[in-house]
Formats: sequence, structure tokens, C-alpha cells
Amino acid sequence: MTSPTTTEVSTERPPARLGVAAIVFLIIAASAPLTVIAGGSTSAFSVTHVLGVPFGFLVLAVALGVFAIGYSAMSRFITNAGAFYAYVAQGIGRPAGVGAAILAFISYNAMQVGIWGMFGFQVSEFVAAKTGATIPWWIWVLVGIAAVGLMGANRIDLSVKVVAVLVAAEFLVVIVFDLVAFANPTEGFSADPITPSALFVPGVGAVLAFGVAAFMGFESGAIYSEEARDARRTVPRATFLAVAVIGLFYAVSSWALALAVGPDTITSPDGIAPEDAGPPLFFNFVAQHLGEIGVDLMSVLFITSLLAALISFHNAVARYAFSLGREGVLPKQLAVLRNGGAPWAGSLLQTIIAAVIVLGFVLVEPAWDVDQGPYPVITLFTWLTNLGAFGLVLLMAVASVAVIGYFRRDPRDVGVGSRVVAPVIGCIALLVIWVLILLNWDVLLGQPAGAPVTWVLPAIVLVPSLLAVGWGFWMRTARPDVYRRIGHGAEGPSAHHLGEVAEGETTTLSL
Repeated sequence: MTSPTTTEVSTERPPARLGVAAIVFLIIAASAPLTVIAGGSTSAFSVTHVLGVPFGFLVLAVALGVFAIGYSAMSRFITNAGAFYAYVAQGIGRPAGVGAAILAFISYNAMQVGIWGMFGFQVSEFVAAKTGATIPWWIWVLVGIAAVGLMGANRIDLSVKVVAVLVAAEFLVVIVFDLVAFANPTEGFSADPITPSALFVPGVGAVLAFGVAAFMGFESGAIYSEEARDARRTVPRATFLAVAVIGLFYAVSSWALALAVGPDTITSPDGIAPEDAGPPLFFNFVAQHLGEIGVDLMSVLFITSLLAALISFHNAVARYAFSLGREGVLPKQLAVLRNGGAPWAGSLLQTIIAAVIVLGFVLVEPAWDVDQGPYPVITLFTWLTNLGAFGLVLLMAVASVAVIGYFRRDPRDVGVGSRVVAPVIGCIALLVIWVLILLNWDVLLGQPAGAPVTWVLPAIVLVPSLLAVGWGFWMRTARPDVYRRIGHGAEGPSAHHLGEVAEGETTTLSL
């Protein structure tokens, strides 16, 4: 008896499994609360010396919340694992949609791969401190990549359960830190960190550029829309809930951090010693007030916080690859689901990309000057996560324009505030933040002004995305059957049979 040699691609959907809570956990996991407080906020204070970092989180939460109004309105009518890609394709045009797809694919990959740098370094340092064993950071990364890839290749339920436990633990330990910091302020209690006057000073641009990276992932709810129960309600609720929780939690926790460090210490150019800059600001306070056990617990949960973010971004990339493969923009072999509806091929592709980029950084490491700091953190983590934030902020600004274009043809039952006013305000706010990131590249990367990396990194995102727009126009005449499906997912023209995929079993493909 011979087994089938082809796989038919169809649009039948597997049972929807995700509710509001599950999507919120995936969104918050991508934002990595403990990582943001122990790593992002401490770095923002250390580099900018601006006390208003906590108020900056509130400003960003409001700006992104306004963006989410139009974004969520559109999510009621478009259900697609490609999310931004589909929104731009249907709101602006298919060529722009292809450009947005490549922009999203590069940006999400950059965020995911970049986080591996911090993960590998933290695990290596923790193991060395506790056992004396010196194991290269990249060994831990490759082990982690394999584990995350295995979860990504299985049904989403597994990832959600792991992420839920990790995120709950993160919230718990950060709340403990907050309570201790508010009870033991280093320089006395002060409400100054949450006032506008503390933020709107020289350096505000760098603060907002640092801060926006902490929110990246909040927009990913729509990526899971094809797996959500009652997506028209679930996705908007999860998005608004996530941005509200993230914004308030980060504001309060970074306020606690400011009190732990001391307002005068933060605002003084010489207040924070170089060896104490960044995460040590957090862990030194923990050691002083919670002892070695507290530090060990926080260190372990810092690592698991990174792992939760890695799982979340991995799933996002896998679904983008699936969506693009399903519509024929990328090879249709990527549109393969197995193990209860997991985008197996997309997960495998992301795993390979992560491993190849990490190994590329490993090959260059011998030339690194150790006096510049830990190699995987300064390069892999800092460069790629900022690159991902840069691309995703631009993507959200373009998506705001797409909302206006989509409802211009047919307002449906959406009010003018949701389909015009909010997208316009959101687009302007996001473009301002995007320009601030661009103007502060040297600060964010810790590089001299004009250093090659400060213009090479933006080009990695922008050039392929612009070329992809041209590719979209080419497909309009050269591959009209594929062009018609761009951005329309399982409901697009001729989507029922996208062709045959060489596999050994018949698999129904769709999210």
C-alpha cells in the first residue's frame, strides 16, 4: 500500500481554541514584564538620566491605545494570521501589503532572535555563578532554540500553558519588588517620576525610543485571530486589555525602580557608576533587601521571562510565514499545519533563521573587544531588538493609514472616530516615535554618532520592504492568480486550492 505523495491545501479551519485570557498571556509574554523592568527601564535610566521614564510609559500606552482603536475596528472584519500584512493589502493595496509582510517578517524575526542574546548571556552567567562551569552563551541559545521550536511545532495550547505560568510568575516577583521599593525608597518617597515635568526635558526622545520596545508584541493579538473563539470580540478585548495592563504595570514598576535607585542619583550625570548601569540597578537593590535567595529567584525568573517572550515571538513569525505561504507570496510549502493546527513549516523556518543568525554572530565574536561589554547583549540583543522595534513602529503607522483606506470604501457600522480620527492621531504619534528612534540610533545602540551600524540596521528593514513593494507590482502582471489572493487569506479568490505540497500525508491547511 503506497502513501500519498502530495498534500492538498484547503481552507478548512481547525477548531478555534484561544479566548481573551490566552491571547492576553501571549501578548504580555512578548512584552516580557520582568525583562522590561530589570533590563529595559534600568538601561533607560542609566543612559538618559531622565527621571520621567515611568510617565513615558503612560504616554506610550495612550498613543498605542489610540492606534488600537482603529486597529481593533479593522480586526472585526479581517481574520488573517498575517494581521498587518492583510490589513495593509486590503486598506492600501496588494503591493503595499507585500512590502508590509516583509517588514513584519524581518521585524518579528529581529525581536525574537535578538532576545536570544540576552537569554544566552544570562543563563551562562547564572550557571557559572552557581556551579563554576563556564559554558559558552551560544550553547544555551541553541538548546533554547530547539526547545522553543519544538513547542512552536505543536498545537498552540502547549505554548499558552507554558507562557501563562511564566507570565504569572513574572508579575508576582515584580509586584514583590514594587512593594519592597515603595516601602524602602533609597532617597525618600517622591511622586516626581510620574509627572509630565520629569519627562519633557532634554532626552525625552531617547526615553520614548527606549520605552516603545517594551510594548512590542501588544499588537500581535490579530495574528491569532484565526485561532480565536469569536475573533471579532476576542481580539479587540485582548488588545485593549493587554495595552492597559502593560502600560500601567510598567509605569508603576518603573516608578518603584526610580525610588529604589534614587531620583537624585538618576538625574545626576555621574550618579550611576558604569559598572552599576542597566540590570545591576535592579539586582543590587534586590540583594540589599531580599538577600541572595531573592537575587537567585529574580535571576531565574528573568531568564524565564526571556523564554516566554521568545515563545511568543516565535509563534508570531511562524504564523506570518504560514499566511504568506498559504497565499503563494512565499513558497507554499510553508502553508503546512500539523499536530492539531500548528504552523509546522513556519515554525521550522523561524527556528532555522534564529540558529543561522546566532551562529553568524558567534563566528564574529573573537574580534570583539571585551572592554565594550558582554558581546551577546551589546550586539545581538541590543542591535536586533531595537531593529525589531524600529520596523514594528513603522508597520503600525502604515497600518493606521490602511484602516482609513479600508473604511473609506465602506464605513460599515464603524463610527468616524474609530475609522478616521483615531487612525490619524495614532499614525502621527507613531511616526513621531519612529523618527525619534531613528534620531537616537546611536544612543540606543551605544555607538558613536555616524557609526556604520546606525545606518546599516535601518537599511536591513527598509530596503527589502521597499523591494517587496516592487515585487508586488511585478506579481500583478506575472502571477495574477497569486496577486488576487494577497492579503485575503483563507477567504481570498482561488484560495481553496493553492496547489500541491510534497508531503506524505493529506493535511488541511488554515488557521
